[in-house]
Amino acid sequence: MIDALAAEWWKLRSVRSTFAVLGTVATFALLCVVWSLYAAHYWDGLSQARRAAFESAPPEQPLAIALPVCAVLLGALPVTSEYASGMIRTSLAAIPRRRMLFYAKAAVPGAAMFAAALASLAVGVVAGKAAANGRPMRGFDASFLDHVPYVLAMAVTTAAIALMTTGLAAVLRSTAGTITAGMAVLFVVPPVANLLPDPWGERVWAVLPESLAGRMASPPGASPARDGLPPASSALLLAAYVVVALGVGARMFGRRDA
Repeated sequence: MIDALAAEWWKLRSVRSTFAVLGTVATFALLCVVWSLYAAHYWDGLSQARRAAFESAPPEQPLAIALPVCAVLLGALPVTSEYASGMIRTSLAAIPRRRMLFYAKAAVPGAAMFAAALASLAVGVVAGKAAANGRPMRGFDASFLDHVPYVLAMAVTTAAIALMTTGLAAVLRSTAGTITAGMAVLFVVPPVANLLPDPWGERVWAVLPESLAGRMASPPGASPARDGLPPASSALLLAAYVVVALGVGARMFGRRDA
């Protein structure tokens, strides 16, 4: 398994698409800096009464949008790119144990996105703290420890989305199909769920993978989510999504011809 992980890591770091995805994460980390500076500038122009009622998206908000998308892209490519190029036959010749190869293909992008999410979110937290610079800005003046639960929840959710996408990629075997399906879950299903009559719209939206991070831990200064699952149940549901996706993906990867 260690050799399989090393091989997948070598392949992942040797293609330009990986650096494009990680570069996107870095770009949105810089946007967190810009957002924090803008929020501080906006706060300076408010009256005392409006400052007391100041509410803003957290400094990590740009990454909350970008990380799930990057996770879908990076989670799909290790499987679908090899089917498209025919390199999957070479990989299977080198590592005939198919399930072990599949889990290595899932673990490497999952770990990479977890590390990238932690690093970029840390940049966002530091930027927010520096921009606040003593200002009592709700969500920006919180201590670093107050941000840790939300940062960890976001990083775990990002890695989980990458793992689920790898399982989906093993089923579809198509880069376009996998990415389209992943983006549909992120951006099409939530607004469709909101069209459902109350309370079903909120209930469906609350159990979607992307929304589970906010259910497990709220950003500092934000009110905890009142609807949907509690934090522990949200974490268990996210783990169930990953187990089902990887289980189905491993079964299809092991049974079908290359």
